[in-house]
Amino acid sequence: MSAVVPLSRLSLLSQYYQLTKPRVVQLIVFCALIGMVLAVPGVPRWGDVQLALIACVGIWLVAGAAAVFNCLVEKGIDAKMRRTAWRATAQGQLSDWQALVFSTVLCSLGSVILYVWVNPLTMLLTFATFVGYAVIYTVILKPLTPQNIVIGGASGAMPPVLGWAAMTGEVSAESLILFLIIFLWTPPHFWALALYRVEDYRQSGLPMLPVTHGNAFTRLQILLYTLVLFAACVMPFAYGMSGVFYLVCAVFLSLGFIGYAWKLWQNYSDELSRATFRFSLYHLSLLFAAFLVDHYL
Repeated sequence: MSAVVPLSRLSLLSQYYQLTKPRVVQLIVFCALIGMVLAVPGVPRWGDVQLALIACVGIWLVAGAAAVFNCLVEKGIDAKMRRTAWRATAQGQLSDWQALVFSTVLCSLGSVILYVWVNPLTMLLTFATFVGYAVIYTVILKPLTPQNIVIGGASGAMPPVLGWAAMTGEVSAESLILFLIIFLWTPPHFWALALYRVEDYRQSGLPMLPVTHGNAFTRLQILLYTLVLFAACVMPFAYGMSGVFYLVCAVFLSLGFIGYAWKLWQNYSDELSRATFRFSLYHLSLLFAAFLVDHYL
C-alpha cells in the first residue's frame, strides 16, 4: 500500500490554479475584453482602461469559480477520462470542502469587485453565467441530454455581453451579435473534441452526441453548424459594427472552418477531428482579434 505524499505549498497552489481551467478562462476574458473595446468608440481614455482591467479581474475570478465548481461536481466523471483524470479533485488530492470553499471565495470576490467598481448589471450577468454553467449545464443538462452543449453554450457565449455591459451599463444589439457567434461556434468546437474522445465519454456515461447518435450524425451536425456560423460571422459587417478588414478575416476563417468540417464529414479520422478542434480555437481567437484590429483602423 503506497503512502500519500503531502503536497508542497507550491504544488498545492498549482493544483488550485489548474482547477480554474486557466486556458479556458483566458479565452473567456479575451472575448469579454473584445466586448469592452468594441463598446468604447475610438481610443479609450485612461478611465476606460482602468474600468476594463478591473472588469477583467472580476470576470476572471467568477469564471474561475465556475470552473472549480465544475471540477468538483464532475470529479467522478473526470476520474474515468484520460483527458481529465489528472485533476486534483478527480485524484482526491483536494477534498470536496477545499474545492467548494475555493470556488465560493473566487465567486464572492469577483462579484464584489464587479458590483462595487464596475456596475451591478455586469455583476448580475456574470453571476447568472456562473449559475448557468456551474449548475444548469454541469449538474442538469450535461448528464441529461446530448444537446447539453447546445443549450449550455449560452453561458459560454456570454463574455462579450459581460464586457459590453461593463463599459456601457447596458446590453446592446451589437453585444448580442457577438453572443450569437460564440453560441453557434460552441457545438462544432466541442463535438470535434467529443468525436476523438468518444470512448472517454462513453466510459464516463455522459450522453455526448457521438455516443448517443453516432459518428456520422455528429459529423453532419458539425458541418451544418459551421455553415450557420458563417452567416453569423458576417453579421457584424452587415449591421455596421465592423469594416472590410473584419469581413475579409471572418470570411477566410469561416471558410477554413467549413473546409475542415467538410473533410471531416466526407472521411473521418481521429487526426482530422483533432485538427478540426484545434482550428476551431484559432477561428474564434483570430476572429475576435480581427474585431480588435478593425475597430482601430
